[in-house]
Amino acid sequence: MLSTIGIPGLILILIIALVIFGPSKLPEIGRAFGRTLTEFKTAAKDLTKDDEEGKDKAVKGSTPDLSAAGIQEDALKRVN
Repeated sequence: MLSTIGIPGLILILIIALVIFGPSKLPEIGRAFGRTLTEFKTAAKDLTKDDEEGKDKAVKGSTPDLSAAGIQEDALKRVN
């Protein structure tokens, strides 16, 4: 269920916040909220970028890094 707040709802929320926190705290709360949103957006972009890079590598058919698995180069030559 999706509901929209609208302009009257935002005004009501702002008035309630002004009464609860006072005029001196509202700018601090706004800055903290803005920083939180910015960090969330950055993290979301990083996650989607990492996911897209992983899909690109899988699609291109790149070979996995076998040295990370502990397989030595001479052992690979013997297999080929």
